[in-house]
Amino acid sequence: MASKIRVGLVYGGKSGEHDVSLQTAFAVIQALDFSKYEIKPIYITQNGEWRNGQKLIAPLEHKEALVFEATPSNMNSSTALMPIFQGLQQSTEEKAYISSDNNDQVDVVFPLLHGTNGEDGTIQGLLEMANIPYVGAGVLASAVGMDKVMMKKIFADAGLPQCVYRYFTRSQWMKDQHHHLMEIEVSVGYPCFVKPANLGSSVGVSKARNRDELIQAVEFALKYDRKVIVEEFINAREIEVAVLGNDDPEASIAGEIVPSNEFYDYKAKYVDGKSVVVIPAEISDEVMQEVREMAVRAFQSIDGTGLSRVDFFIRKEDQAIMINEINTMPGFTPISMYPMLWRETGKPYRELLDDLIRLALERHADKQNIQYTAD
Repeated sequence: MASKIRVGLVYGGKSGEHDVSLQTAFAVIQALDFSKYEIKPIYITQNGEWRNGQKLIAPLEHKEALVFEATPSNMNSSTALMPIFQGLQQSTEEKAYISSDNNDQVDVVFPLLHGTNGEDGTIQGLLEMANIPYVGAGVLASAVGMDKVMMKKIFADAGLPQCVYRYFTRSQWMKDQHHHLMEIEVSVGYPCFVKPANLGSSVGVSKARNRDELIQAVEFALKYDRKVIVEEFINAREIEVAVLGNDDPEASIAGEIVPSNEFYDYKAKYVDGKSVVVIPAEISDEVMQEVREMAVRAFQSIDGTGLSRVDFFIRKEDQAIMINEINTMPGFTPISMYPMLWRETGKPYRELLDDLIRLALERHADKQNIQYTAD
């Protein structure tokens, strides 16, 4: 029998999306085929501490098992490399889903980190330096996909239509708040959406209807990032497309989100579960084809690999299609759009995970052909 692929799952993280990452990791562990894979969980606390988990031989019983208490055997100093670069120590505690095998080497890493310090190219750079295969986008695509300002500049260069926006840093806001308020009111108008430039899952996002709410929204967003982006409100339908692949990516059918709240915020996504998901989206064949093609263009414009979810607006008054953003590590929770879109396109969850791991190994193998010395 062929040996199993050893997968290191990295999750948690020093990010406002820490809890979302735990939900994703639990869902992925429940879905992976343990006849094909050995799973090594690696938990990063909200303080940025790395903790080694015991190798899993069966799905977990509950999400809380993903959070490890600090012990001498699972702690790594802040100056050490990632635990997967070393031989890791196993705890003596044994459970039904834990292996007693002490071989902790991994063949591929699946970084299930959302938001800053994970989805932004940081862990991808570490894995590149260690020459370890990993699932998902590379350093460049991850960084661009995380920073909404840089993302929009790349999309503009690719000719993808998008909404009016303005941005500034904390220091610029503190230096001349009045200037930025006036610029937003003239160029963007009310209502508008205020977001941290480098975060996802709608964390830190607010809708502002007047100047007082705008100031409050900016201050709130600056809790999560040093840079803020303000976007015009668009009375639109929210359409999402999943993309999968490396050099020859393919797009899923489109789905539509009908938010339970005023907009698709964190609560609507991960807490109340009342938002309505319509797959396939009730749009014409022509619009369906166009958003799928635009999703692939967006993916390729940032040099994406592995997976991404691309979000669009279809403006209600004139049916104009505008790209909203790209997410290079979309969630895999039971109510996440990315796996649901592929399931309805004909690719079930477990097969999707198999494809992502295969794509990671193929991309890594291809990169080994690069020559790093001059002739």
